Amino acid sequence: MNTLFLVTGMPAVGKSTFAVKLAKNKAACLLDIDTASEPIIQAAMAKLGRSKDDRDSKLFKETFRKPIYTTLFALADANLPQLDVVISGPFTKELTNKNWPSEIEQTLKSRCLVKCIYLHCDQDTRKRRIERRANPRDAAKLESWSQHLSYYESETRPAYPHLAVNTASADALEIALSSDLLKDARPT
Repeated sequence: MNTLFLVTGMPAVGKSTFAVKLAKNKAACLLDIDTASEPIIQAAMAKLGRSKDDRDSKLFKETFRKPIYTTLFALADANLPQLDVVISGPFTKELTNKNWPSEIEQTLKSRCLVKCIYLHCDQDTRKRRIERRANPRDAAKLESWSQHLSYYESETRPAYPHLAVNTASADALEIALSSDLLKDARPT
């Protein structure tokens, strides 16, 4: 049985970077939310007369959040019969659902294990990372940082079983790979 790894956390905690390393280590298919959806979202937002870089408005979240996640899980489902899959995305609304991993297992056609990795770091580190990556889609976050933080309310740990990794640590991947949560997944 293959494994679906869900790499979750707030913006700029290092989800994409961590997911790339995890996918390489596990020889897994990588599905990054930005890579999988960016061109489609940019085209749709432009057609709607909005900034192609808008990822923070109510319109974006209400229109695109669910279809993006549905697409990621459909792509995962198509790949899971052949190999492990790593999905990287915020999944912030799912934090309070203690049954989320088992609900995913029941929803997917492919039988798999679901393992969740929750990445976190302090707000100052996240802000520095956002500033450093200089991605246009982050402009609204930086322009109203306190509003951005309030959208995510508190950065509490997920209610579901997970491995929490502080990505401010340089050896975050090594710590995660040595954890019991990831040990039984096939290494490369």
